[in-house]
Amino acid sequence: MDSMPGRVLVLSILIVLAMTPHLRAEGGIAQEEDGAIITFWPLFDYRTSPAENYRNLSLLGPLFKFQRRGGTSDTVVRPLLYRTENRDDGAVASEYLYPIASSATWQGGSFSQVLKLFQKREGQAGADDRRDSGTMLFPFYISGTSAKHGPYVSVFPFYGDIYERFWRDEYHYVLFPLYGRTVRKGTETRNFLYPFFSVTSGEKESGFQFWPLYGQAEKEGVYRRRFALWPIFFNEERGLDTDAPTKTLHLFPLYTSSESKNRSERHYLWPFFGTVSDRAGNVEERDYFWPFAVTIRGESRNLDRYLPFYSEDRRKERLKRWYLWPLYSHEELNGESFRQQRDRVLFFLYSDNRETWTRDGAKRRRVSLWPFLTYRNDERGVKTFTFPAPVEPILNKEGIEKNWAPLWRVYVQKWNDAGDSAASFLWNLYWHESRDDDLAYEFFPFVFYRSEKKGTEFSFLKGLVRYRENEAVKKVNFLWLPFGIEWKKKPLSESRNGQQAESRVNP
Repeated sequence: MDSMPGRVLVLSILIVLAMTPHLRAEGGIAQEEDGAIITFWPLFDYRTSPAENYRNLSLLGPLFKFQRRGGTSDTVVRPLLYRTENRDDGAVASEYLYPIASSATWQGGSFSQVLKLFQKREGQAGADDRRDSGTMLFPFYISGTSAKHGPYVSVFPFYGDIYERFWRDEYHYVLFPLYGRTVRKGTETRNFLYPFFSVTSGEKESGFQFWPLYGQAEKEGVYRRRFALWPIFFNEERGLDTDAPTKTLHLFPLYTSSESKNRSERHYLWPFFGTVSDRAGNVEERDYFWPFAVTIRGESRNLDRYLPFYSEDRRKERLKRWYLWPLYSHEELNGESFRQQRDRVLFFLYSDNRETWTRDGAKRRRVSLWPFLTYRNDERGVKTFTFPAPVEPILNKEGIEKNWAPLWRVYVQKWNDAGDSAASFLWNLYWHESRDDDLAYEFFPFVFYRSEKKGTEFSFLKGLVRYRENEAVKKVNFLWLPFGIEWKKKPLSESRNGQQAESRVNP
């Protein structure tokens, strides 16, 4: 709580408590040690639960939030900032105008990014605590450290060396595209005026290309390939060092073929008409007018596709059906430990996704109707209903849920099978919370009610009339004054004795 957000939280709470001194009066049931609910819609909403080490202050509806739960603190300025700090290990994660930028720091390292194009990392790697750092402003500036080659820098398009990134072991270039060199698994390719001229070399390997007119490459006993007037002619032999080499021929777009001991594939007027015979998997495919009319028959897969009318794709653990594509689809996944069923109408217009973990019996469900609502039932049995839902049915992301969704959610309700529930309308203009025998609700500014084991509280117009009672006393306040009329309650035993005496006098 030493950080600036922590000081803002403390100051805001002190201001709220100073504005409502009657809540801390002796005998009141909303005392801080028992938990407090202090609201003045839409300026602030303050709630605590010391038993759960929970404290939350919301300002201006969903715009500002300062929350602490256990060892975790959240500072939120929607949609600009969402910051989470774990005080136990010092880790901090922040999102800025999600998904534009984010940063994270932890013990021994840090990472930040903007649109994934700018990235900076600092940290340790390996048992020797070697520093692993790098900066990228793609594609103009890239720096980092390679375990094998040491530090490297790339300043595009002037000069660069990059190691062990972007699917290659090495990149080198000068005044790209004039000259470049790449290395991957011992194969070196030099490019001149990329992509038009290149030379390939390696152990028993050589090749060159003058794209798109002609090119060839060969590695003795491994592969041979060449092309002419790319993409019209392409010929390749690969896997020569295996017992099932593959020969490929393309005369685009008239004819393509790929032949091996295990698989045969031919297409005419690619990709519309063709046949595929997978002898290893015992699968036969017929493309009558791909992707609209296709059939597949085999041990591991069976497909009948006649789009847009009907499609059914069956695999070992999966099933997918379409009716009047893209009107309605049904999908199933039936694994040994996990099962899933999903029904959709017009992709994301309506979606019902049901998941089951068969070993422990846990279940989860998510229903969405764009742009109106979402319904979720999580593994704990907690159900959530939200309205409206203009983005969540399309982008089901945690970042959307935290940073954006609270801004447009007019109504939110959560409940479970035990009877606990909570609801909020217009960012707590009306809200209710119910847990076990405790109940609290408010319709600002007219009615506030709270009932729990220790007592009951009722307030009209935020304290114009306020009634409280606990096990010992009853109290009434008027006109928002901190003092009022108070009287003690009769003990229950005395009340019962009085009733018995009265019955004897008046039989």
